[in-house]
Amino acid sequence: MFGYMGKILRVNLTTNAITTEDLDFELAKKYIGGRGLGTKLYMDEVDPKIDPFAAENKIVIINGPLSGTATPTGGRYMVVTKSPLTGCIASSNSGGEWGAYLKYAGYDAVIIEGKASLPVYINIDEEKVEILPALDVWGKLVTEASDILREKQPGSKVMTIGPAGEKLSQMAAIMNENDRTAGRSGVGAVMGSKNLKAITVKGNLKPEIADAEALKAVTKECRALLKENGVTGGGLPTYGTAVLVNIINEHGVYPTNNFQGGVDPDAEAVSGETMTEKYLIKRNPCHHCPIGCGRWVKSEHSPDGIGGPEYETLWVFAGDLGINDMDVVIDANYWCNELGLDTISAGATLAAAMELYQRGFITDEILADDIALKFGNPESVVHWLKKMGNREGFGDLLARGSYRLADFFGVPEYSMSVKKQDIPAYDPRGIQGMGLQYATSNRGGCHVRGYLISPEILGLPEKLDRFDLAGKEVWAKAFQDLTAVIDSLGLCLFTSFAMGAQNYADMINEVLGTKWSADEVMLAGERIWNLEKLFNLEAGITKADDTLPPRLLNEPMPEGPTKGWVHKLDELLPLYYKERGWDEDGIPTEERLKKLGLL
Repeated sequence: MFGYMGKILRVNLTTNAITTEDLDFELAKKYIGGRGLGTKLYMDEVDPKIDPFAAENKIVIINGPLSGTATPTGGRYMVVTKSPLTGCIASSNSGGEWGAYLKYAGYDAVIIEGKASLPVYINIDEEKVEILPALDVWGKLVTEASDILREKQPGSKVMTIGPAGEKLSQMAAIMNENDRTAGRSGVGAVMGSKNLKAITVKGNLKPEIADAEALKAVTKECRALLKENGVTGGGLPTYGTAVLVNIINEHGVYPTNNFQGGVDPDAEAVSGETMTEKYLIKRNPCHHCPIGCGRWVKSEHSPDGIGGPEYETLWVFAGDLGINDMDVVIDANYWCNELGLDTISAGATLAAAMELYQRGFITDEILADDIALKFGNPESVVHWLKKMGNREGFGDLLARGSYRLADFFGVPEYSMSVKKQDIPAYDPRGIQGMGLQYATSNRGGCHVRGYLISPEILGLPEKLDRFDLAGKEVWAKAFQDLTAVIDSLGLCLFTSFAMGAQNYADMINEVLGTKWSADEVMLAGERIWNLEKLFNLEAGITKADDTLPPRLLNEPMPEGPTKGWVHKLDELLPLYYKERGWDEDGIPTEERLKKLGLL
């Protein structure tokens, strides 16, 4: 069984039963691994209508067939469960090293079921697997908990939740290596609901490769493509994802003050260029990554520096809050990582709260005369993040996310979210394809389910007119399907800036010994996308949820290069459904499901 380790680990926290099962290789080939196979395994065992916090809910933590190999960026893993934030299928992706080490321990996936009566952690050391007490690390911040667990399990990689996950915040993340994050959809809260603080893993096993020499040649070719590409070989290594701050701002789609505007005249203060010049200590690449977009930056929290903020984090704690102070952003990023909060949803919830304060829905009396939630107030950011992570006072309501916050005050339209998950740092009024992707994403508001910023802004693989609707449904489907493949392989989405379906097919074939074509790769991605759609439909997600916040559909952008534009979803959505082979209500047809092998 090439590429895969051939084993699935199952841990029942209620009964303490620990068992292993053989991987169904035919099923693995059909759904690849990672996001695809994880979703299939989950759906075969869990009712989509389940309460995410029920003991009967499960978590599938899974790498891909290229995880732990020498393929570029081959170290990622997915966390698949039902999202407590959205009610959709959740499959949150993280980099670092943990995913590769799960494979080195001998496993393709871990299925966690049941609920422990007291806090525990799982230790995986190849065939030695234990459920161990975690009372001494429960309640601790991520770094301290990780340090303690590494002392107990030397040589292990640690995945853990912070206080936000323990307290079931719907935006709680799972952290590994302290600053890598399975960040979105509240997967950390599902872990917390099971009284599972962490999973430590180590091992020295390696997957067998079908043709190791041929893989070396393919890998060399792919690395050359990544090095020659202006984004993966230039912008990202030099400036990190923060290279986007000035680019997006110059296009007038850099959301400010909870998407009330699209241009920030002071954005340079938190740009990748500024970070590199004044704060960068070194690059901080993930496992086997030739790109190295991760940052290690100066901070008062450690003389050796800490993990630096990504573009989305820089935007959400700067432009979206009306604050442009790199020190504030770095501090906010640090506290989100320590508390185990998704930076996008945490910052966007503060932005929604600030607009609610601006418009009089949240008052000083409601805040009990605590620090005012005002745009442009740097003192409010970390203060309220800590209260959010620990669910203290008004922070308890903030911990539920921007949609539930705004809905509590009777104005859900002030939440800039799709399916209750906050949309990231690109205003879709000026990027029509990206807006379509937001609206149709199977996980709610998300940029990494089909990164149409690549053709619409960066011009990769070709430059599209960001305002033109023609063909955007075709591009959206293609990017969504290809991304599903990349997530399932255990690779980083950023490889797609330089690589196409045939490159991924080449790597798959040399690792697994298969003969996939580029078209078969894309068909597998479409199968995975439709599988997720079927889960969401059974969970109660309908056409009405494939939408954008009313502001983005009805209020023209007030300024800048995008001035006067709204998103034209009403024109694009029917075209997208048709392109997908779905009916007018967004339901996959029997014909399409048969073609994909889902019936």
